Amino acid sequence: MRELYPLIQPYRKDYLQVSQLHRIHFEESGNPQGQPIVLLHGGPGGGCPPFYRQYFHPEKWRLIMFDQRGCGQSTPHAELRENTTWDLVSDIEKLREYLGIKKWVVFGGSWGSTLSLAYSQTHPSRCTGLILRGIFMLRQKELSWFYQEGASYIFPDAWEEYLKPIPIAERGDMIKAYYKRLTSPDLQIQLAAARAWSIWEASTSKLLLDPTLIQQFGDDEFAAAFARIECHYFINQGFFTTENQLLENVHRIRHIPAVIVQGRYDVVCPMVSAWELHQAWPEAEFIVVPDAGHSMSEPGIRTALIEATDKFTSVLK
Repeated sequence: MRELYPLIQPYRKDYLQVSQLHRIHFEESGNPQGQPIVLLHGGPGGGCPPFYRQYFHPEKWRLIMFDQRGCGQSTPHAELRENTTWDLVSDIEKLREYLGIKKWVVFGGSWGSTLSLAYSQTHPSRCTGLILRGIFMLRQKELSWFYQEGASYIFPDAWEEYLKPIPIAERGDMIKAYYKRLTSPDLQIQLAAARAWSIWEASTSKLLLDPTLIQQFGDDEFAAAFARIECHYFINQGFFTTENQLLENVHRIRHIPAVIVQGRYDVVCPMVSAWELHQAWPEAEFIVVPDAGHSMSEPGIRTALIEATDKFTSVLK
């Protein structure tokens, strides 16, 4: 098993105004002369914690991380206006141009894999490689599995807590019921729903329950952005034109070197999505971690991701 690289501090932290309303926070770490790589975090609404830097060799990579609209240190916090997949794709390009980077590797897991696919399919000439984890393509069957019925059979105890904010009469459409509360003018109603939504994901993300992760996801500030922005994207079907858009457009990126890492027992983003992406994209290396769930910090997934980032520094010259 691979251990994380030592935690390093960014050599640059700054903001980029991407619209009249939104300002995104970004940071650069590692080697300013290294190979550029952009990390697209999960959620949407998850932000970039410092330990993400530890997946990349600090002398070989120029790592760019940014908090997507409305989350992390970006402003305004938990904002849903002007916050769509295509706004984020545009932000990635604005950031690339602002930093003077011609091409870069794209690294993303969970929602970050969704955004990585959307970005690379829109701007394939700007991507030298893709490292994807916990594949999520924001299709109805994926949303229904996790938020309506499916994962509930595996985690009935955690599911019971997820149900609590929603009256029985509204439980036929949990995403719609949560959206109503997460956009309520009553902040107490918002926060109660946000904590329940976020804790549900934290409770199911790892093969072995992690109380620390549950505590982090239950934090008011984190939960507000995470739950509101996720639900906003989900009720709008990811702002895609067709449900299978990301699969249908794989032909645009099949020439790009790629690695797909998937936990066998991922309940949040079940392996069927990664398998379907692999079937459509056989050129990409497909790694199934046999003893892992969804989280990138689980030992097998951590090892596969670090091995992938190390491999790309030598392969992509």
